[in-house]
Formats: sequence, C-alpha cells, structure tokens
Amino acid sequence: MPNTYDLSSTRTPVATAVQTNKVLRNTYMLLAMTLLFSAAAAGVSMAMAVPYGASLISSLIALALLWFVLPRTANSAAGIGVVFAVTGLLGFGLGPVLNHYLSLANGPQIVMLSLGITGAAFTGLSGYALVTRKDFSFMRSFLMIGILVAFIAGIVSLIAALVGYPMPALALTVSAMFALLMCGLILWQTSEIVNGGETNYVLATVTLYVSIYNLFTSLLHLLGAFMGERE
Repeated sequence: MPNTYDLSSTRTPVATAVQTNKVLRNTYMLLAMTLLFSAAAAGVSMAMAVPYGASLISSLIALALLWFVLPRTANSAAGIGVVFAVTGLLGFGLGPVLNHYLSLANGPQIVMLSLGITGAAFTGLSGYALVTRKDFSFMRSFLMIGILVAFIAGIVSLIAALVGYPMPALALTVSAMFALLMCGLILWQTSEIVNGGETNYVLATVTLYVSIYNLFTSLLHLLGAFMGERE
C-alpha cells in the first residue's frame, strides 16, 4: 500500500518508475481477482434466481460501501476487503439482469457480444495508454461532469418507468452516454497510473472495475434494444 507521507521531492526517476510499475502490477492483479469473484457471485445469484428486488438492495449496499467506506479504508489492508465486498455485491446484483437476457431467444448472443466488446475496449484502451504513456488528466473534469449528468438522467428515466411513463429513448441515451464515459474513464485511470497520478492500487482497481461493470451493463441494454430483445 502507498506510504501516507509525501516523498515526491526525494524520489528519483528510477524509484518513481519502480513505484509506478508496482501500482500497475498490483492494480491488474487485484482487478483480475475481483472480476473472477464478481463473476462467481453473479453465477450464484443466477443459480438462486434472485429477484430484482434483492438485486437492487445488493447494488445499493455496494454503492454505500463504495461512497462512504472505501475512501476511509483505501490506505489500509481493510480496503482490499471492502473492494471484494463491493465487487461481490455488484456481481450478485447482476445475476437477475443476466438471467433476463439469457432467457431471450437471442440472449446468449447479446451477452457474449457485450462481454466481447467490453473486453476488447478495455484491452485496447488500456494498451493504448500503457504504450503511448500520454497524459489524459485533462479528461478528469469532463468525465466527472458527464457521469453526473448521465447519473441524473438515469434516475429520471428510472422514476419515469416506475410511475408508468417509461422513456425508452432517454434510457438508451443514458446507456450510450455511460458506455462512452466508461471508455474515457478506463483511458484516464490507466494514464493516471502510468504517469504517477494514482499511487493507490485499491482506488485504481475500483475505478477500473466500475468502468468495466458499467460498460458491460450499458452494452447489454443497447445491444438488447438494437438486436430486438426477442423472446
């Protein structure tokens, strides 16, 4: 875990490179483990046929941990446990969504295509940031504002659907916005690690995981709509 003291003024270029490589290695190692753990949790949820209500509660608990607990524990070993709790809960909450799409006639194609595009996007964007080592820190403000706007629009769309006035065009727009923003977030976060802007691999892992999770679910919605979601 990163030191709590600021030693930036005494670091040599070699020491900085070593620290950056360590953060990058730890981030990808933890990310791989959390993705596997999340997939296992989703599999359990699917096998149990968990209803959407339980899925929603699971996701809300994950968000609460993400917003209120992780920032306080990110610099300690407890932070790793919180990361697994967050990713496990989000994976568990994904079960009913996957069951819904897999129940469609073309559901397996939708799920596999979404998974493939997500994997290709993450690999391509991360690889680009790693190879070019370009500084994408200028994207931070744009991403924060964009995510906030998309989040608010998503809440509006959800409320409209709950009160009996669904807005499918808005829902699709929100999914498209999140898909693009998550691609940007992957690029930005990888760049931050490579260029020394992010030294906490716990926070970096969560950011990349959430980006992958939201990109995958957004693609499910978009592809489900455009491929007809045939029963």
